[in-house]
Parts: sequence; C-alpha cells; structure tokens
Amino acid sequence: MSEDGLNLLRDLDYSVVQQCMHCGMCLPTCPTYDATLRERASPRGRIAMMRAIADGDLEAGATFAEEMYFCLGCLACQTACPAGVDYTALFENARAEVERQGLVAGGVRNFVRRWTLGWLFLKRARLQRLGRLLRFFQRSGLQTLLRKSGLAQLAPWGLGDLEPLTPAIDARFTDELYRRDLQRANPPKPRYKVALMAGCIQDIAFAQINADTITVLQENGCEVLLPQGQECCGSLHGHNGAVEQARELARANIEAFGAEDLDAVIVNAGGCGSHSKHYDRLLADDPDYAARAAVWSAKVEDIHQFLAQIGVRAPGVELPAQKVTYHESCHLKHGQQISAAPRQVLNTVPGLQLVELKEADWCCGSAGIYNITQPEMSMQLLDRKMGHVRDTGATVVATGNPGCAIQIAHGSQRCGVAVDVVHPVSLLAAAYRAESSLGASQSATALKKEE
Repeated sequence: MSEDGLNLLRDLDYSVVQQCMHCGMCLPTCPTYDATLRERASPRGRIAMMRAIADGDLEAGATFAEEMYFCLGCLACQTACPAGVDYTALFENARAEVERQGLVAGGVRNFVRRWTLGWLFLKRARLQRLGRLLRFFQRSGLQTLLRKSGLAQLAPWGLGDLEPLTPAIDARFTDELYRRDLQRANPPKPRYKVALMAGCIQDIAFAQINADTITVLQENGCEVLLPQGQECCGSLHGHNGAVEQARELARANIEAFGAEDLDAVIVNAGGCGSHSKHYDRLLADDPDYAARAAVWSAKVEDIHQFLAQIGVRAPGVELPAQKVTYHESCHLKHGQQISAAPRQVLNTVPGLQLVELKEADWCCGSAGIYNITQPEMSMQLLDRKMGHVRDTGATVVATGNPGCAIQIAHGSQRCGVAVDVVHPVSLLAAAYRAESSLGASQSATALKKEE
C-alpha cells in the first residue's frame, strides 16, 4: 500500500465488494476466461482479489494490476450476474487503485498517459487540432507512402502494428456540419428539445454519424442543439483509473449542456453513453454538482432508446436491398442494457434484411484502448467476431460505437471479409434523405407539368 494509507477498494461501499456469490454464472460470458480458463482471469477471480484487498488480506501488487488491465471491461459478467453485482464500480475503482499506487508505472507509459489522458483528451479543441494534422497526413499521400515503404514497422513500442487502426479523419467536424447546414433544419414547432454529445473520436472521425443523428432527430420532431462548450465525456479517463480528470470533464459537460432545460441529452456512442449516465455516481460527493449530476444522468439517452421511446417514424422510401447484421457494443448492451432498440431502428428502414449475428454481444476486442494495450487478445477476439460476420453473408455490419466500428473495419481487411461498417442511425438517415429527394423530384415534375 502507498504511504498515505488510502485504498480505493477499502473505501468503496463494502456491500458492493461482497455482493458476488461466487456462483460462476459469469464464467461462460467472460472472453478472457474463455480464452485462458484461468480463474484469476474471470470476473469471479478478479472480484475475489478485490475483496481480499478490501479486507486487508492481500496487498495490491503486479498480479492484481496485470489482471485489472487484462480485463476488457466489457461488462458481460454484469448482465449475466443473478446477484446484480455492480462490476462497473468495482472495475473502475480497482483500476484507479492500480494507478494510485503506480503498480504499472513506467517512463513511456507515464508519458503517454500524461499526454493523452492528462492533456489531449481534456480539451476537444486540442483533439481537433491533432485531427487536422492527421487529415493532412492521410490526404497528402504521406500515409500511403509510409505504408508502402514499411517504415511504420520501425516505430518504437510496437506503434507500427497499430497504424492500420488509425481512423480516417473527416473533411469537416461536427460543429462545422451543424452550423453550416443542420442547425437551420430544426423544426419550427418541435415536440422535443434535445442536445447532442458530439464525442471526441466521434467528432473528428465519425462526424457524419453525428450529422446523421441530428437529421434523424429532426425528422422525428426534435430541435437539436450542439453545445459549443462540451468536452470529451470522460469515459476514457474513468475506465483507465484517471478519476479526477473524469470528474473534471463531467463538470464541464454539465455546465455546457444545461440539461435542466432539455428533454434529453442524446448520445450515439455506446461507451460514452454508459459512462455519461453515471455522472451522478461520479460526482455524488461534490456539493456543487451532485444535484445537477443527478438531473444530467436522468436526461442522458442513447439515440436508439430515445427513438424507440418517442416512436420512430418509418421512412416512405426503400433503400436498395442489402443484408445487414448487427454487432452489439458492449457498453450499449451490458453497460446500458439496450439491445432491442437498435434492432427496432434497423427494422424501421425499408429495404434492409436484418440477419442475426452469432455471439452478437461478444466483445470485438476494441474495448476502449484494449487493442492498443493488449493487442494479442484483442486480435484473437476480432478474428472470432469476423468469422461470425462472414457466416451471416451480410454486406453491412451495423454497430453503435466508434471503437467497435474501427475494430471491425480493421477486421474486414485483416480477415478478408468484405463488409461496410455503419451506424444504425446512418441507415435510417439515408432513407430519410432518399424520401426527401424523391419528394423534391416529384414536386419539380408536378411544377413542370403545370407550366
């Protein structure tokens, strides 16, 4: 234990720590246990270590730290648990304790954490500046040259193997798309007033998904706001032991959105939504923000869930026939317990044939930054996922999380499975746009006949 004598697991509400009955119902759902058959690599084994540390029977050490970061944090165990164990709280506190004690500290790792969690992801403006540099790198031909030359493999710390996972940066980010075209499309008499969380990676590499989300909401009677002062949701920090920085970002977003005056705060990324719904727990001891955090958490809605609740409008135009399968984001399915709503959105789009994916809720191996920190296990899980995708015969994989989209797109190339990866709302938005184009075309034809 560190010199200050504190211990985040001992300070955690002990009822959470002791809730596990050690029944083993979680074992078949855990990807790392399935791959290794090691008890310590199971949720039950990890919780046993946490409890021993909380009881003072075990000191947190290298083995504990290794297992906490070998865990995907996919939360499949939480869904399977008959006792309702809050593995999210256990997992996040355990990783925070690992970081507090510096059990996996090292020069390179410390530098990367300070630069990413402690600087880059604390301000969206910084990430956008980096995005513009990456966009130049990708569109100037430098990326193609780097790949063909093989120089990427000379990068230190195995970074060359990660280069294919770099997402393509969009030509325009969410703010620009919204201010230029989308803001003026808000309905004059909206049924609902909502605000969209643009995200961080979502904002620079999947801005069109944000645009599609706004379009879909507007088509369903919503006035959509895009608060300019919003920041990263903080999930990357919360899941990697940087609790104070996660709280800092939560406060910034609460200030920016003013959820008290909204019908909903809309999130279209599974991981961001799962974390954002827990701002109330994150700020429970903050006298200035606890009450506002409770309001915030009550207002956060996943886009699919919100559309299902308000009654999503079916487009009047069919898209070209295509076979689609759906991969469930871990933090959408297990973190938010949302599974039927995305399928409802997909089934609303005429022309799509939805084919169920075997092990649809089995982790793809992305898991935040798991494909960076645990590449071997990550790729093993990805290969398993892509085998099931191949078996569906689908040409499109729909998924509601940017990390999953990047991972599966990489898997398409890695495993030779030709699929496009899209967000469910993008397919719905495409149908609405086709409907709008057809209506405009018919109006123009009618006007021409009158002349």
